[in-house]
Amino acid sequence: MAPAASGDRGLKSLVWQKLKAAVFDDCRKEEEWKIILLDDFTTKLLSSCGKMTDLLAEGITVVENVYKNREPVPNMKAIYLITPTAKSVDGLINDFVSKSSSKYKAAYVYFTDFCDDKLFNKMKSSCSKAIRRCKEININFFPYESQVFTLDVPNAFYRCYSPIMEKTNDTVMEQIAEQIVTLCATLEENPGVRYRSKPLDNASKLAQLVEKKLENYYEIDQRSQVKGKTHSQLLIIDRGFDPVSTVLHELTFQAMAYDLLPIENDTYKYKTEGASGKEREAILEEDDDLWVKIRHRHIADVLEEIPKLMKEVSSKRKATEGKLSLSNLAQLMKKMPHFRKQITKDLALGTDVEGQKVKDQMRVLLPVLLNKNHDSYDKIRAILLYIFSTNGTTQENLDKLIQNVQIENDSDMIKNWKYLGVPVVIAAASQQRRSSRKDRSSEQTFQLSRWTPVIKDIMEDAIENKLDSKDWPYCSQCPAPWNGSGAVSARNKPKTSYLDDRKSGSRLIVFVIGGITYSEMRCAYEVSQAYKSCEVIIGSTHIVTPRRLLDDVKALTVTKSKDTVFFKNE
Repeated sequence: MAPAASGDRGLKSLVWQKLKAAVFDDCRKEEEWKIILLDDFTTKLLSSCGKMTDLLAEGITVVENVYKNREPVPNMKAIYLITPTAKSVDGLINDFVSKSSSKYKAAYVYFTDFCDDKLFNKMKSSCSKAIRRCKEININFFPYESQVFTLDVPNAFYRCYSPIMEKTNDTVMEQIAEQIVTLCATLEENPGVRYRSKPLDNASKLAQLVEKKLENYYEIDQRSQVKGKTHSQLLIIDRGFDPVSTVLHELTFQAMAYDLLPIENDTYKYKTEGASGKEREAILEEDDDLWVKIRHRHIADVLEEIPKLMKEVSSKRKATEGKLSLSNLAQLMKKMPHFRKQITKDLALGTDVEGQKVKDQMRVLLPVLLNKNHDSYDKIRAILLYIFSTNGTTQENLDKLIQNVQIENDSDMIKNWKYLGVPVVIAAASQQRRSSRKDRSSEQTFQLSRWTPVIKDIMEDAIENKLDSKDWPYCSQCPAPWNGSGAVSARNKPKTSYLDDRKSGSRLIVFVIGGITYSEMRCAYEVSQAYKSCEVIIGSTHIVTPRRLLDDVKALTVTKSKDTVFFKNE
């Protein structure tokens, strides 16, 4: 499990405190140890915000999987922290088939969210005598970082954007809306909900559902102090709003590491240097001070400063594993192919280092496509950057590119972006101009990192009340702090401490349907630092890397079986 929530770690700390109050404090009794039963979802939930020593402190002595066969411990009580699904409820019921064969002395049942009547009645008729508590705690999301959350539903991308599923995505929207409401409840926020109105209607559908469910939740929840709209705003956006940031080769440390290295479940495995190199692993998490310091820095800064940072952190802890792993990670970054820089340099912005317009983008693209050392994914990413930069290309031009690069089998990685509302094939005469972006030429940056994710513009405009209400309509009344008087730039505020400022400030929650990138996650921290009167929290159905997203885009036109498409609650 992850290290304990210590200090101010934002969402992770909030979720742990809510679990502590709603579950562990609720069934606590002095000198009494308990067993906790988890399913796959709640195992991941607890791992994201606590560790085993935290559970021991709460009187938990054993952690078990509710799905698996277990030895009975009839003298101990058991906490069931589970999702309200048939599989998890059946696991509970099977533990109390009869009084003589009961696995535990009693059951304290806590569902992550709403348990429907059918499941509840099944549980009630089967083992009600063994159940001492049964509550819904409303935590149906994962705190991935202090300002980042995920719903962990990657199948939502297919459900929301596949033309095959076009008329059957209402169920997924319902579930996503319910999960977002549990995030708002954990934050004790009832935000004003608004959405990007174009080019698809997913954001509009989801925003309406979230608004309705928020209203219902706060009407029913008698314990909550939240009655009206709070000083927060929730923006809901379709993934197609910024395709460039999903395929660009990012040069900040975290985004680059997840793009280029085989990192699974936030764990990077590597061998130590030397003939007898040993297998090691590095867990990339917020409890590692060094990781937090460098994750959003440009790779050039990291390579230059990591020895100094490691020395600084070494005075705070004895273990060397994290330092060694990050050093190895940085060294691997040095092997980044040079061509990635060339792709990043001009295509995304459409301008060169001096800000001059790139007149012949094909001339920039061709050397990359013709280089036999580059794999098909990188060539496809380069083609997509070209298409995105010109707001689409002709069918003839696209066919030539696909044939010349010999990527016919993967051509849907390009063509299927149309299902996200992104122009891919257009008539020659109908080519549109790219929408204008903020001028960031005065901001200090590396020449090769001049691209800024569009979401940063959106965050800043939302805080400064500059979002056009036609493009970003509200589903409800605009909360007072967002009507021009509440959220103000840090430049115009008197200096106060960061935490004091936040206590009196407001929150901006941004949700992207269909995945967020690591570069977009970084923007939440950057904007929060710049506008201290507003904390920015970003989340999505899941987190994407360029390769994973291209695979998902390609699969949009593939018919999938029900088992691989449907969600945990279906």
